[in-house]
Amino acid sequence: MNILYILIGVSLFAALIFLAMFIWAVRTGQYDDNYTPSVRILFEDDEEQRKD
Repeated sequence: MNILYILIGVSLFAALIFLAMFIWAVRTGQYDDNYTPSVRILFEDDEEQRKD
């Protein structure tokens, strides 16, 4: 039974680390994409023609 407490503690610790890494990545701009929106309009018509 004690191993369950250890595993729960380790998993919560790992989850908190991943949450902290995600928050850090968002705040430092890792998910900011400045290039794609300016180019997307150039290729939008091509994708619609391929679907037809």
